This record gives sequence, C-alpha cells and structure tokens, in this order.
Amino acid sequence: MIRRRQFLQIIGGGALFSGFLGGYALALEPRYRLQVSRYRIRTPRLAALASANNRPLRIAALADFHACEPWMPVSRIEHIVDRTNALAPDLIVLLGDYVAGISRFRTALVPMRDWSRALSGLQAPLGTYAILGNHDWWVDGPETRGYLEKAGIPVLHNGVAAVELAGGKRLWLAGLGDQRAIPLGRGRFRGVDDLEGTLRQISDATSPAVLLAHEPDIFPNVPARIDLTLSGHTHGGQVRLPLVGAPVVPSRYGQRYAHGHIVEDKRDMVVSGGLGCSVLPVRFGVPPEIVVIELG
Repeated sequence: MIRRRQFLQIIGGGALFSGFLGGYALALEPRYRLQVSRYRIRTPRLAALASANNRPLRIAALADFHACEPWMPVSRIEHIVDRTNALAPDLIVLLGDYVAGISRFRTALVPMRDWSRALSGLQAPLGTYAILGNHDWWVDGPETRGYLEKAGIPVLHNGVAAVELAGGKRLWLAGLGDQRAIPLGRGRFRGVDDLEGTLRQISDATSPAVLLAHEPDIFPNVPARIDLTLSGHTHGGQVRLPLVGAPVVPSRYGQRYAHGHIVEDKRDMVVSGGLGCSVLPVRFGVPPEIVVIELG
C-alpha cells in the first residue's frame, strides 16, 4: 500500500516532470535545438548524374522559418545560415513559409528586409532557389517574393530552372505554386499551383528533375518523371509522441506525409520537419532541422 507521503512524492514528481517537459517543448526544442537530417536518394537518372560528377550531388533544404520574436529572430536565422554553409552543399533550396506563423504568442514580427538579408548569406556553388508557402501568400506573396529576389534568391513560381553541372549534365529544379494560397473560409483554400504547366517546361527526358512543393499533398499526382519531391509545411506535426506519432498534421492525408523519406510507387519524397513554429510556439519530438539530401 502506498503511504500518504509516498503518494504526495509521486504527485510532486509527476508535476515536476510535466513542468520540465512543458518547458522543454515551449522553450528549449523550438528555440535552441537544431539537427541535421541526412537522406540518400538514388534513381537511374540520379545515379548517372552522380557518376558523371564523380560523387553525389548534395542539396540542403530549409523549410518553414516563420520569422518572429522571440522564437525565430534574425540571430537564429543567421545561425541556421552558418550551420547550412558549414555543410558545404552544392545547392540550397528554400521550401517556403518565411513569415511568422504565430500571432498570439510572439513579441514582434521580423521585417521581411531583415530575414531576407540574413538568408542572403547562404552560399552554395550551384546557387540558392526558393518557393513560397501558404503563410507567405496569406501575408503578401508578391512582397515576399520581391524581398527574396532582392536578396539574390530566385523564386520558382510554377517555373523551372536548369542547373548546369560539370560534364555537360544538368539538374532540373521545378518550383510549384502554393496549394493553399488563397483562403476561402471554413477551412477551404484555393491554390495557385499548376503542376502540369510547370512540368511541361522541363525540355528533356534524360536529365533528373527535383520538384519543390511547399505542401506534400501534391505527391499522389507527381509523375515518375520527377526523381524527387521536396516539401515542408507539416513541421512533422510539430509534436510527435512515442507510439502515437503526430496527433495533428496539417495534411488531408494525416500522418502519411508528415515527415521524412516517403516512397510510393517507386517515387521519392522527403518532407522536412521545418525550422520554426506555427500557431503555437511548441515543438516536442520534432527538433528543427536542416535537411541534407545526397542525390545518386
């Protein structure tokens, strides 16, 4: 039988542990943790590319900054930029949602000119390319795009870029317009995405192609012509519990496309857990991450 003193000790210990977990989820993991998640993707076209290049092509993917004080200040963005550069990627892609996603629990917004200036420090020999996310559109999509391009970062909006590589090889980057750009009310949205029109701009069938799509829900419609789809948006659910997974994922497919490397019908997608927070400044079990993908 548990004595009264033992019972109070258990209750007190449980409260202390709960307080520690809450503090970790509210302060430590979202604001100070940063991990590097690595994936190796191999398809016949990517293997040929790596062979011609004598090594895999390394892409760093950054998603969902949601710049605001105190959770994602300029100093935090600059730290992420420095960590990314230290990984020596050949190419960097930004997967959308640069503006704040938190309204009630922030102390200040980070102006677009400040976070875009911080992102201009990203360095990769093959360049840095971006797409926009839903929050960027909900604030001001054209203005967000303008600040990124002033920072020297091309924004692919239903467009493609041919990245020229050694030996006459090329890698196609295709950037999809956002699928939830325009709120219609009652949880409904209209997208500005044009997958078919975007892919028509890829002018050869032999070079590998990577699709940048902020939301992963497009994946069932992505054809085999695309060697890899890179997405963000979900934040990995932002909270991931042992045995349960992520209770809430902003996707109509639930946990199916929540996070990590997904393979369906011999097609590959990597979904980043992102860097910032949306709605609530909480992360638990999904640390902010820089994603590094080696192609080939």
